[in-house]
Amino acid sequence: MDWAAFRLSVELGLWTLVLLLPLALWLGRLLAHRRFPGHGFVTAAVALPLVLPPTVLGFYLLSAFGAEAPLGQLWQGWFGRGLAFSFEGLLLASVIANLPFAVQPVQNAFAAVPPRVREAGAVSGMAPWRVFWRIELPLAWPGLATAAVLTFAHTLGEFGVVLMVGGSIPGETRTIAIAIYDRVQAFDDHAAAVMSAVLLGVSVLALGLANTLSRRVGRQRADG
Repeated sequence: MDWAAFRLSVELGLWTLVLLLPLALWLGRLLAHRRFPGHGFVTAAVALPLVLPPTVLGFYLLSAFGAEAPLGQLWQGWFGRGLAFSFEGLLLASVIANLPFAVQPVQNAFAAVPPRVREAGAVSGMAPWRVFWRIELPLAWPGLATAAVLTFAHTLGEFGVVLMVGGSIPGETRTIAIAIYDRVQAFDDHAAAVMSAVLLGVSVLALGLANTLSRRVGRQRADG
């Protein structure tokens, strides 16, 4: 078991949650409650990582993070180091690759909040932020929890984007998924099997939790 790679994967997953969940909360609620010009385009852009091959997404991100790209040059000027093949670049790529896993459950959860409940809060004189904090958020929490579970599990198992953007630098970008690939390449089937079993267990647990929470969102929508 490559514990260094496992710890790096957990760290990547936690930082991805820290950066992505606030964005998912804002964007998911916006897409659920408002119709605006470009709504369909934004929805499609959020879902794009689901259908785009990870290596293709990784290629475009690597191109954007490179030393010749504006983003890569800006990062180099600010921090004095490249964005590609770094943990920071890996984290940014993880946030982008996990957008649908975070935003879509949140969007579905807010869409399932009965409109009459929000309207009742507004009619009673509650400020919009209090309606959100005291009414919407408690009802939408299963979607937020689902987003967190799916995002974390997907981050642990992501391979294509990680390989393209981060490579396999020990202690910097070698996640457990990359470590499995390296062990297979070295014909170390035992180590690869142990690490694969860990990811399998995490995935099964994540799917079980996500399905349980999704049923709660479905019951709210039916009640609404």
